[in-house]
Amino acid sequence: MARVVLEHLSKFFQGPNRENIRAVDDLSLCVEDRELLVLVGPSGCGKTTTLRLIAGLEDLDRGTISIDGSVVNSAPPKDRDIAMVFQNHALYPHMSIYENMAFGLKLRKYAKSEIERRVQDAAKMLGLSDCLARKPDAISGGQRQRAALGRAIVRSPKVFLLDEPLSNLDAPMRLQMRAEISSLHNRLGATMIYVTHDQTEAMTLGKRIAVMHHGRVQQVADPMTLYHNPTNMFVAGFIGSTPMNFFTGTVVQRDSNFAFQETNGNGDIPPDALLVRLPDSRAAVLKSCLRKTIVLGIRPEHIRERQQDNSEIPIKGMTEAIMPLGSETFVRASSAAHSFMACLPGSTAPIANEPIELAFDLRFAHFFDAESQNRIN
Repeated sequence: MARVVLEHLSKFFQGPNRENIRAVDDLSLCVEDRELLVLVGPSGCGKTTTLRLIAGLEDLDRGTISIDGSVVNSAPPKDRDIAMVFQNHALYPHMSIYENMAFGLKLRKYAKSEIERRVQDAAKMLGLSDCLARKPDAISGGQRQRAALGRAIVRSPKVFLLDEPLSNLDAPMRLQMRAEISSLHNRLGATMIYVTHDQTEAMTLGKRIAVMHHGRVQQVADPMTLYHNPTNMFVAGFIGSTPMNFFTGTVVQRDSNFAFQETNGNGDIPPDALLVRLPDSRAAVLKSCLRKTIVLGIRPEHIRERQQDNSEIPIKGMTEAIMPLGSETFVRASSAAHSFMACLPGSTAPIANEPIELAFDLRFAHFFDAESQNRIN
């Protein structure tokens, strides 16, 4: 397998008025040998373009791509020793699954015995041995996706590139295929770069994840680091199955204590605005932001119902929607200036359009600079 190094990649496309649209912007990234790295971000962030640049399907405007120590900027796709799996299975409908998987090897003039061995080994690995004689329309969507993976596996390439390969499958099949791809990576010991817009898919698959936005990498880290220590508001809001809540406000001093005071879009303090006392560990850092506009970020699972004997200042809100999911209940509520989500135990039974008192677990809160949107450490 191989190490992939991307240095200062940039790619421009021409807009309708001949203006340059920057799809990838000065991107640098290193994918280690045998690593499964996930590129994740919203539609249009440049993740698929990055994958196509690595594959040689798009021409670079700037930067360097190295695979296994060799610069491949000018190498055609067939000479880069990569295999790509697309969102569309791209199987030939008139060929059997065996013929689809063997097709690339036949073009490269491998011996029949070698083709037979590789296809049979890949089919066994993917649970397709009983499907090899069938045509693509005679097998399930999950089997077609495994066949597309098998066509890549038989090549034994240095690098696997997977471009949203599960997006056309239903939810249960996606869950199954995620587990199969993770297991496949462990068995092959392969270098894989996996593109998805689904942050749950990224969190469950990636050893490391590169979060992209507007053609730039925002943060590269393991899943738990991204979740607990996001570098900016974009990463904080994108990572997590229910997005982080954000409250704009200021740091104020109350006697010898510091607190976060909610404000509205104009910077004014509305009636009944939430006021959250800052723990001493946070106050030491945030007192330098006194009277500056900052953003408090907190995840729904770190908002709980306030106990009656709790000495904390209550977070008073009005429930807007109740979403019971069995083991937990999501509540959308509104404060004086913001709407937010809370994740409460499934036994909780709040009522819509009624007042509710909540408490924030500020041990897990994050604070961001309102202008730069970077986390305040």
